[in-house]
Amino acid sequence: MGRNKVGVTAPSIEHDPRWAAVVARDPGGERPFVYAVLTTGIYCRPGSVSRLPRPENVVFFDTAAQAEAAGYRPSKRAAADQAHLAGQHAALVERACRQITQAEQPPGLKQLAQHSGMSPWHFHRVFKAVTGLTPKAWASAHRGDRIRSRLAEPEAAAGTITEAMYEAGFNSNSRFYESSQRLLGMKPSDYRKGGANTAIHFAVGECFLGSILVAQSLRGVCAILLGDDPNQLVEDLQDKFHNATLIGGDAQFEQLIAQVIGFIEAPGLGLALPLDLQGTAFQQRVWQALAQIPPGSTASYAQIAQRIGAPTSFRAVAQACGANSLAVAIPCHRVVRSDGGLSGYRWGAERKRQLLDREGQANACYSLALEKR
Repeated sequence: MGRNKVGVTAPSIEHDPRWAAVVARDPGGERPFVYAVLTTGIYCRPGSVSRLPRPENVVFFDTAAQAEAAGYRPSKRAAADQAHLAGQHAALVERACRQITQAEQPPGLKQLAQHSGMSPWHFHRVFKAVTGLTPKAWASAHRGDRIRSRLAEPEAAAGTITEAMYEAGFNSNSRFYESSQRLLGMKPSDYRKGGANTAIHFAVGECFLGSILVAQSLRGVCAILLGDDPNQLVEDLQDKFHNATLIGGDAQFEQLIAQVIGFIEAPGLGLALPLDLQGTAFQQRVWQALAQIPPGSTASYAQIAQRIGAPTSFRAVAQACGANSLAVAIPCHRVVRSDGGLSGYRWGAERKRQLLDREGQANACYSLALEKR
């Protein structure tokens, strides 16, 4: 692959503060960067102890990914540094998450950054890169998990809704009730009663995978279930929302299920529908990582665990995949064992194979069409 010289031109590079950082071998700075060397085809970080290149042969990039996209490869030291830095960031974010979970009130960005020894800007960037969520969104997901767990307990054990609210980290009724629809999908009192006073529309159809049920709450699509028996799918939905009002046979809703079936038939087209995702903070991190796997590609449970900054949690990743109730929309079928085996799938290993085969065929057809142009 040819290398593109994209960056500061030679006449001005010696006046660039980034060149001064390279000369000083200074790894710090608010906005990290890498420098590539035209004559060797490698890139390094500014703190590298490698021999200094001639300034006219240097090109700056904001990220290592940009340098690699331009055709440069990391130096051996840069590759080792990246692995070491990734480990440091994962440990730092794990400590920050622990700080969030142990605090009575969610700590602010400035407080978290100070505890981590970083600027707020840099900490925010690192946290999101590791978890897929901003610190504020992660704290919100954690509070949602805590309030859902408390409200799901018997009232005698959980106490009042107000007590559960304060225990979950909300410091005011108004703030809690403002976010309750987003966190619970319904009023807290209705959630405690298993979805009472909540209307959920659903429809059942058929696709190449068998029977399919699609359900939608006020927030968005809350279930996409697959199976052999449509009646069993309805029972599964009733078990999930046992006190909600289930509304089926809506003519307008039939259009939505057609849209979902079309997406299952051709995942590359995307699904332009809001999703009602309710899960723990960890599950949401896993589901966000799954959404980044393109159609026709796969990732192992260990790779997903690595991507979310929890490299030893591959078993928990598998459990999060099993907890997914939005088939194909959250593509847990694209996660396989490290040896490439299909492993388990909530809706059956055969359906997983069919989905992957279809996506692979679609990619092959697309590549063939490009070659013929």
